[in-house]
Amino acid sequence: MSYDLIVIGGGPAGYVAAIRAAQLGKKVACVENERAGGTCLNWGCIPTKALLKNAEHYHMLSHRAREFGFSFDNLSYDWSKVIGRSRKVSDKLAGGIEFLFKKNKVDYIRGFGSIEGEGKVGVKDADGATQTLEAKNILISTGAKSRELPPLPFNGKSVIGSREAMVLEKQPESMVIIGAGAIGAEFAYIYNAFGTKVTIVEMLPNILPVEDDEVGKALEKSFTKQGIRCLPGHKITEAADHGDRVEVTVEGPKENGTITADVALVAIGVVPVLPGGEQPDLTDRGFIEVGDRYETSLPGVYAIGDVTGPPLLAHTASFEALQVVEGMFVEGHKPRKVTNFPGCTYCHPQVASVGKTERALKEEGVEYTVGKIPFVAIGKALAAGEPDGFAKLLYGKKHGELLGAHIIGDNATELIAEMGLALDQELTSEEIHATIHAHPTMSEVIHEATLAADGHAIHF
Repeated sequence: MSYDLIVIGGGPAGYVAAIRAAQLGKKVACVENERAGGTCLNWGCIPTKALLKNAEHYHMLSHRAREFGFSFDNLSYDWSKVIGRSRKVSDKLAGGIEFLFKKNKVDYIRGFGSIEGEGKVGVKDADGATQTLEAKNILISTGAKSRELPPLPFNGKSVIGSREAMVLEKQPESMVIIGAGAIGAEFAYIYNAFGTKVTIVEMLPNILPVEDDEVGKALEKSFTKQGIRCLPGHKITEAADHGDRVEVTVEGPKENGTITADVALVAIGVVPVLPGGEQPDLTDRGFIEVGDRYETSLPGVYAIGDVTGPPLLAHTASFEALQVVEGMFVEGHKPRKVTNFPGCTYCHPQVASVGKTERALKEEGVEYTVGKIPFVAIGKALAAGEPDGFAKLLYGKKHGELLGAHIIGDNATELIAEMGLALDQELTSEEIHATIHAHPTMSEVIHEATLAADGHAIHF
């Protein structure tokens, strides 16, 4: 079989690339070892959001119902059905992508893909049968997987990664989460909401260390109030898996001692999943290096998504998919690299950001103004019973252009889209506060924070 493009990996990078190439009239195959949708749809973004929704409902009904005038007797849940619902959501969406492959005439080939030489991809299926495909262009989009902590190798039971955390048959009574990035924070919220005793350990000074410092501190305060034991700025000096329990010894400003838990969830980052066969040159961190057009060192071989390194986000992978394919097949198209991208964490309260943090601006010596408004000043937030959190917007002092936006609070992950557009179009504070934001909506926090940056806040 000969193709214009063979995509190895069917996640948010791969399936988008395959469909877009097919839309451009090209003959395309997508090789996927598991199921269409990749880690994001099957074992990441989508099923975790289903679990988070369950967790939010249960936390609301068990802890805040009386605030809204409700009461429940003998409230309970079925853990297997909680897990089952998330799997059904993923299965439905995976089936949807497989339908889109058929609709767009993409050949969907199940098996492990490897590069066998210039223009050749080998595929080995689950039964061991092999075949060789040929293509003018090959795109690697094989993603990444959880990185192990050397003293605690994954065993799927007492030491797990994010994948196993989504399908544990039995809810643990206690859990220690190592790493407080987005994955660690989301699972901390999920398991704590259902009553697991959760401790989260982070080596860097703040929870969600890539976010603005104020946001990280605010989330730690909220988590602590919810009953999650937060230990930022703590390093692990010893760790041992005893089968029926895990022991982790920590050292830091809050505690020095040993934490014992039924399960350890290791969320310290990822490593790339590489196809077999000949490999492009790799960076020291193991991710595939690419040039301006996403090309590797092998002729006709390109790479996008998590396999090429940070930012490790599904939406940036899909952006790269469109760029690389149109660079291949649309005359005159110059692929863009990812510059401004939103980062979202879907715990409660939600966290979202785009652009520079205040920490980064200080390090770069950029003069800026800050507009910060708490959700408690927003009528819709109070009416919805969601007064916690704030929006913090950073504008250039000289020209007034948006430099960064940081939101913690209800619907933060939806509110950030406006800020991404503003950042990409270099909108100024004057242009944003001249835009009417409907009342009452959560989006008014953006308008009010923009006014605050110029010293003109009305409602706070």
